[in-house]
Amino acid sequence: MSKISCIVIEDDPLAIKVLTDYIAQTPFLQLAATFRDAILAAEYLRHARTDLIFLDIHLPRLKGMAFLKTLANPPAVIITTAYHQYAVEGFNLNVTDYLLKPIEFERFLAAVNKVRVGRPVQIPAPDSRDFIFVTVQKRKVKILFSDIVFVESQREYIRIVTTGQEYISKISTQEIESLLPLQSFRRVHRSFIVAIRRIESYTADTIEIHGQCIPIGKAYRDGMDKL
Repeated sequence: MSKISCIVIEDDPLAIKVLTDYIAQTPFLQLAATFRDAILAAEYLRHARTDLIFLDIHLPRLKGMAFLKTLANPPAVIITTAYHQYAVEGFNLNVTDYLLKPIEFERFLAAVNKVRVGRPVQIPAPDSRDFIFVTVQKRKVKILFSDIVFVESQREYIRIVTTGQEYISKISTQEIESLLPLQSFRRVHRSFIVAIRRIESYTADTIEIHGQCIPIGKAYRDGMDKL
């Protein structure tokens, strides 16, 4: 799947750093540009396209909401601000999500996953792979998507639990998530990705899968009823 191109429109240096760091940690995002002024961003968008805008509200010269109203065909927009009172206006303008500063990575990831889920589904080519290779003790091991039950983050490693055995590999959770087919797997917690077809039951807080109980993070509860 192609990466989601994004721009950041933000005049706070600290917020810019936080957002650019978070984007760099998210494999399916690609930062195209940052702007401290909405007018400069508008000029950029006259000649380039983007899939996602991270938009601050309090900007010099042209405020964020006013800028958003000037876009005839806006891409996905995630509002970033310290002021919660603008949420209603933002959602009236069909923004994807509304992040309050200081922004935590888990909340950021939940927001950008909404953009990812909302993208048109790409029909796989006939020769699309149904497996991945992961490094396990210096060997490349083939794992079928259909065999995976869940993936668990263990600091700088991940544990891949399949129907037959478990594998430990030095790879980030974000990287393995980008390699798994979106229609078959769901991130349900900062530390867990589950195979949707393997879910046995779930509540608002936990998932029963393969005889184990896995927590559902607060930021990932939206959409569980649409599995």
